[in-house]
Amino acid sequence: MNKPLMPQVSVNGEVISAADIAAEAQNHNAPKGKPGWAWKHSARALVIRALLLQEARKRDLQPAPKELEPGKVETGDESLIRLLLEMAVVPDRPSAAEVAKVYAGHPDRFRAPTLYEPSHILFAADPSDTEARAAAYKKAEAALVTLQKQPGAFATLAREVSDCPSKENGGQLGQMVSGDTVPEFERAMDVLEPGQLSPAPVPTRYGIHLLRLEAKAEGEVLPFEAVKDQITEMVEKANWAKAARDFVETLVRKAEISGVDMAA
Repeated sequence: MNKPLMPQVSVNGEVISAADIAAEAQNHNAPKGKPGWAWKHSARALVIRALLLQEARKRDLQPAPKELEPGKVETGDESLIRLLLEMAVVPDRPSAAEVAKVYAGHPDRFRAPTLYEPSHILFAADPSDTEARAAAYKKAEAALVTLQKQPGAFATLAREVSDCPSKENGGQLGQMVSGDTVPEFERAMDVLEPGQLSPAPVPTRYGIHLLRLEAKAEGEVLPFEAVKDQITEMVEKANWAKAARDFVETLVRKAEISGVDMAA
């Protein structure tokens, strides 16, 4: 008899099917050369889900689905898990000293928004269209070679080839602050100095960009009182995540689990 490729996974006698593990594995990107990684992580995720549902039923909780957003409502199982966590996870309340310590240790994290003045040339391409993305990247590389030889040609080239309405202004996007654009574009702006052209094309969800930063003014560090509530919320979320993790680990230690190593 052929031995199955993966062992049967069970939690307190409840079997988790190989089909369910395979379906869950679609949500876990495996590192190259490690095909078993996604299976193990999906198996662990389903073990934890099963433990939470078992505990919710042991406590005789009843589903009470909430509307997550217009047209989207929790499933019964999602509702049970939420109710269980609301009941069982009691995080530590952050003290004033703890909040102040976070600020004192990393004041640079709490700044007013940075002001940017970027110009760009966009070669539009849908992220799902591999061929279009590759073609756009080649066009951007060719245009970058031109700009490296002729730095003063940026505005002219933007008017000729850019797919963004900003082409009418030579690619100038005007003043922007942190959060005004997509994260991948903002990260590219952050590493440039005023007057500098990006050394390579910048891919974003909109296409491939050539980016030049005209000016940048980094926001000043905000006073503690201005960010105290923000830091308190950050610490509350961190404490909740730790308490939830501790709760799950307690369930794992008490459970009879076979077929997957939960130590990782």
